Amino acid sequence: MEVVRKEIAMENDELYEHYRFTATKGQEPLRVDKFLMNFIENATRNKIQQAAKAGNILVNEVAVKSNYKVKPDDVVRVVLSYPPHENLLVAEDIPLDIVYEDKDVMVINKPPGLVVHPGHGNYAGTLVNGLIHHIENLPQNSNERPGLVHRIDKDTSGLLVVAKTEYAMAHLSKQFFDRTTERLYYALVWGDVAEDSGTIQGNIGRSLKDRMQMTVYEDGSQGKHAVTHFKVIERFTYVTLVQCKLETGRTHQIRAHFKHIGHTLFNDERYGGNQILKGTTFSKYKQFVDNCFKALPRQALHAKTLGFTHPTTGEFLQFDSPMPNDIVSCLEKWRRYAKSATANS
Repeated sequence: MEVVRKEIAMENDELYEHYRFTATKGQEPLRVDKFLMNFIENATRNKIQQAAKAGNILVNEVAVKSNYKVKPDDVVRVVLSYPPHENLLVAEDIPLDIVYEDKDVMVINKPPGLVVHPGHGNYAGTLVNGLIHHIENLPQNSNERPGLVHRIDKDTSGLLVVAKTEYAMAHLSKQFFDRTTERLYYALVWGDVAEDSGTIQGNIGRSLKDRMQMTVYEDGSQGKHAVTHFKVIERFTYVTLVQCKLETGRTHQIRAHFKHIGHTLFNDERYGGNQILKGTTFSKYKQFVDNCFKALPRQALHAKTLGFTHPTTGEFLQFDSPMPNDIVSCLEKWRRYAKSATANS
């Protein structure tokens, strides 16, 4: 399920669409206020009920009360009299780690913790705010986000390509759609991955139990087709460093796929990887893992390699980003631990 934000006009009053959600085919009847609380981060039930009372919550284009029961395929929209904050972008002088730039494209190495684009709860200090300060008249993508062809999560580090012209936007977007780009991620996952290489397939869609998570639907009844290829880089007894090659680019794809096969990303709080999932019960081991969490206070995921065809020259460009210090520090700790465990066995 995707959130779409765009300006709309209704009747004679100017209203702006802040959120749009389409209920999945597996949606069980659920009050619309509870339904929206599952999707809109930091929203309170009271505010949602006030919005419904004011006629600002529409289901299939009809204003509904907060006790309306959402059904499969219902289109739920939140419309307000003012535009979303992300439509009121302000240029900010945010330092950018620019790996490559010419008149058509820019490649950024995004640090962990930097939100890519404004959204609910993050209206400033994002990569997009920095981009519009650095470049004037960036083209808009289909979600009205300047320059963005793809995105990576806030706490994921690594490479992003930005389109600087309308032609570059269209050309790069088609490459991502046609799956002709190259994207390699490095991830540290819980457990000793049995195979040296493999492929994870399974539709990815919003979880019905926790709307902040994505989940894998093996029967293909819900979600979108997703394929992740992986190979093991290094083993550390209770965790494994893997390289992931994305064939598709779904939200949280690597995080959801690896949780699905029993190898949740290390310190991925949203998916439960911030708990000790493998290892011993010794207090000394618990302290060791806590130290690893402190060294790497986020999910262990880095967008390491990015390749694409240049929109103008036709040349295939490939970029590689070094592993960030927090992941390096965590890997060094696990490397020493694994070496010591082997020596004592």
